[in-house]
Amino acid sequence: MTATSNHWKPAARRLPIIGNFLRVVAILLVATFARGVEQKHVKLLAVGNSFSQNTTHYLKDIVDAGGDKLTFGTISIGGCPLEKHWTNALAFQNGSTDKEALKWKLLVSEKWDFVTIQQQSLMSCQVETFRPFAKQLHDYIKSQVPTAEVLVHETWAYRADDPLFKKDFTQQDMYWQLRNAYETIAAEIGSRVIPVGDAFENARRDSAWGGVFPDPKFDSKKAEFPALPDQTHSLNAGWSWTKDKSGKQVLKFDGHHANTAGEYLGGCVWYELMFGHSVVGNKFHPKEITAADAAILQRIAHQTVGEGLKPAKASP
Repeated sequence: MTATSNHWKPAARRLPIIGNFLRVVAILLVATFARGVEQKHVKLLAVGNSFSQNTTHYLKDIVDAGGDKLTFGTISIGGCPLEKHWTNALAFQNGSTDKEALKWKLLVSEKWDFVTIQQQSLMSCQVETFRPFAKQLHDYIKSQVPTAEVLVHETWAYRADDPLFKKDFTQQDMYWQLRNAYETIAAEIGSRVIPVGDAFENARRDSAWGGVFPDPKFDSKKAEFPALPDQTHSLNAGWSWTKDKSGKQVLKFDGHHANTAGEYLGGCVWYELMFGHSVVGNKFHPKEITAADAAILQRIAHQTVGEGLKPAKASP
């Protein structure tokens, strides 16, 4: 009996350890099923410029908070149009050692799930500038990474008070022209659109977001540091002060690039489309954005991607 008793004691001591392990596994399984989604690892290569940098700025943070994983690469050149990207890709194929051409080494460095392409923001309004370069890039990417899906990143219209806009060319004109161009080209090459431009327009029309630009109370010509206009719910960088070479504060305006809110909205759109998970309830948001505003932007991203919400043309 003594020998039998000693034989079972180690096993008895192991039971609590095994029990604890099983409890941990059970908790993890319950948490996974509670999310209602399968965790994913996406490998993404973004071919673009500062606008692709804007929309991917917070993407990894959003992905991590969603319990997913991102492997990210980028072939990015400031202000780069499709034509230049294709010229560089072609030069790389022909053995060029130029610094910008060599960026295309990245294409075969990983088994990418997605590769994105886009047009330079202002040229996005002109569908003819996409041809034939979008198709050439698409075909080259597919020849090197056949399993990758090539996505077309739809950029956004500039802020309504951007100096580009005149009576004969408004923010709405820019939005509708770029939307038509991206949708046309995507259909031609058989790709899906990442609808960031649609999300920006949905946000601008959303009653909970909105935003009025320009601020009628602000006169940029008379402004003194550190005065700034009301830029609540802007999605673009807008007005800011910066020091020139002499150290003097100078007022500058950028109606093109996304600010923190715009970058976050863009990241939410990319996350929903590539991971197939709802971003609503994601715990990450930049510290510059309140939780309430983050929730609005998450909802707009989900409506745009998950529900296919597209802005309708206003009645004449």
